[in-house]
Amino acid sequence: NFSEYKQWYQRRVRGMKNVSSVASSIMSKYGWKEGQGLGKEEQGMASALQVEKTGRQRGVIVNESEERTKARIELSKQEEERKAKAAEVKKSLKQPSKVILLKNMVGPGEVDDDLEGETREECTKYGEVVQVVIYEIPSGVAAEEAVRIFVQFNRVESAVKAVVDLHNRFFGGRTVKCTFYPVEKFEALDLAPQPDEL
Repeated sequence: NFSEYKQWYQRRVRGMKNVSSVASSIMSKYGWKEGQGLGKEEQGMASALQVEKTGRQRGVIVNESEERTKARIELSKQEEERKAKAAEVKKSLKQPSKVILLKNMVGPGEVDDDLEGETREECTKYGEVVQVVIYEIPSGVAAEEAVRIFVQFNRVESAVKAVVDLHNRFFGGRTVKCTFYPVEKFEALDLAPQPDEL
């Protein structure tokens, strides 16, 4: 029994030279391609582990710790961003209304005749749009706050879909901020930002 074990072990040690090709073929079986990382976001290992022979019957796994560390850091950043976005959306969903407020779609002085129609057309994907109102603050506020676009939907459910989909979406190189707006304030045309919003 000991001699069989010894022979098996010696074959295994000799086979360490070919371990990376064996590991590559196993990884390939599960969809890995040369240069890609494992995992849904391709954040995992980008190549098979290598075995470096250190003695007659010894080997050490040489890993890509630096590459894996970078990938892990990038993945954690993406996860933090996703959680932050989810928290923002969750916070805004606590007080839904039929009216949404879009900020940072365009900067000051960039409002044109097509903006209202384009906004209405985009928002009809979520439900029936009652009206779109664009309110531009002349001066004294940050560029992200200068143009406020209000969209009133026929149903609260449509507005919820719009907030979930439009918040943090990119439009013309800008990150759009989308929140609910109180219907009473909208109907009273109280559209200016409050001091705590600036």
